[in-house]
Amino acid sequence: MKLTVVGGGSTYTPELVDGFARLRDTLPVEELVLVDPAADRLELVGGLARRIFARQDHPGRIVTTSVLEEGIEGADAVLLQLRVGGQAAREQDETWPLDCGCVGQETTGAGGLAKALRTVPVVLDIAERVRRTNPDAWIIDFTNPVGIVTRALLEAGHKAVGLCNVAIGFQRKFAGMLGVTPGEVHLDHVGLNHLTWETAVRLGGPEGEDVLPRLLSEYGDTIAADLHLPRPLLDRLGVVPSYYLRYYYAHDEVVRELKTKPSRAAEVAAMERQLLEMYADPALDEKPDLLAKRGGAYYSEAAVDLAAGLLGGGGSPYQVVNTHNRGTLPFLPPDAVIEVQAAVGQKGATPLSVPAVDPLYAGLMAQVTAYEELALDAALRGGRDRVFRTLLAHPLIGQYEYADTLTDQLIAHNREHLAWA
Repeated sequence: MKLTVVGGGSTYTPELVDGFARLRDTLPVEELVLVDPAADRLELVGGLARRIFARQDHPGRIVTTSVLEEGIEGADAVLLQLRVGGQAAREQDETWPLDCGCVGQETTGAGGLAKALRTVPVVLDIAERVRRTNPDAWIIDFTNPVGIVTRALLEAGHKAVGLCNVAIGFQRKFAGMLGVTPGEVHLDHVGLNHLTWETAVRLGGPEGEDVLPRLLSEYGDTIAADLHLPRPLLDRLGVVPSYYLRYYYAHDEVVRELKTKPSRAAEVAAMERQLLEMYADPALDEKPDLLAKRGGAYYSEAAVDLAAGLLGGGGSPYQVVNTHNRGTLPFLPPDAVIEVQAAVGQKGATPLSVPAVDPLYAGLMAQVTAYEELALDAALRGGRDRVFRTLLAHPLIGQYEYADTLTDQLIAHNREHLAWA
């Protein structure tokens, strides 16, 4: 089995490589190709990746290349984890929206739209080259904003599934609280990428006992603290929102916080410099503890599980993925991309049925779905008016003066990445 990681020079990659090494019975990788145009980073990451495989006696071969066609030829699956513009662009995404009193974040609001506009054309070009070179390969997208990028891939007819680590993080956290293995925890996870709620936590599978009330009763304070939301809110909702819901439920509070501290991009950039120094050490042969603070916890396990399922291996029968709605949530269009539990197999991901969704959540999902549809149109066709309409539709913006100002700032900060600008 051959897997290719586009964006293989990312400091995330050793987390992924560690998962491939540990879970080789689930996903027997014979060749792992890391593709990245940044040759200096690729050399450091590739060296550590080979040492991780060697430390764990993995027989697979690791290859590095800056030539996409070389990397994807013959691959069974291609994983996308790229960041167009790097941390410098992310720094901008997280800062200039604050001037209008709007949240600055890389996957939602004006910053999230900027990332989508930079990213979608690049991802579609890569995917088209995969299709020409290797039409049978699956594309697994971990590139944010995952919902919009996955929708772009699916609407272009690619064999693609989107992946996020939010659900597996909750699964692992709840399993620890309950004293069971992660495989015994099944989440009723519903929403859009980075806009999800855990409406039930079941033991043993989709029909198992719902222990979410018990978790909220016994561990509500801990869960609320992790989400940076007040415990009484969780008690009133009776569900566990993802931590990205804080941008909606406590928007003004978050904006005040963001204005008083360094951006997350600045923190990550500093961590990346330290990580790359560590990766250069020829004695290092395991992922360093610092990598856990970089983000993407359990990404490797989720990626292994998904790839194994798509390629006919031993992946979990049900996994949380991003895929077409196709009537699963009847209040959303069929071609919307949703994030729910799905049965995963060699033909792709088929969402499981979802109980009726509370209007409190369905309404917000519908509004953000409309934003994502407009965002994809803006990414594909460009133009100031399309950007303005998209920002006006976003529930975190919504006012025409803000949308006007943010449109001009988005274009000014991203002109080098926008062919139409």
